Amino acid sequence: MSRTEELNRILRQLQSGTPEVEASALVSEDGLMIASALPQHIDEMRIAGMSSTLVSLGTRAAIELQRGGLDQVLVRGPQGYVVLMAAASGTMLLVLANREAKLGLIFLDMTKTVKDIARVL
Repeated sequence: MSRTEELNRILRQLQSGTPEVEASALVSEDGLMIASALPQHIDEMRIAGMSSTLVSLGTRAAIELQRGGLDQVLVRGPQGYVVLMAAASGTMLLVLANREAKLGLIFLDMTKTVKDIARVL
């Protein structure tokens, strides 16, 4: 199994094990899509670019406000959450969760997924 196939399997496993997770992706900090389990109607390049921008702004805010490095970015909207979490070096795990999601469980599952991703990369 190739690394890309293995990463896609890990992302699908996150979604199947956590019903509140609607989509997930592994994005480079440069804005490139590495692996994804996104619905067909979502433009991967656009998501990767937005994720990169959020990470860049979050990193700058964390440093400027003396909070240390960036661990997560959380965006909450009426339809749910967008969560970005630092994964392997230079990558971020993106999760789209519905509004009923329990964030503690989402963070826990994302942390486990990040460990699985690190083993592959």
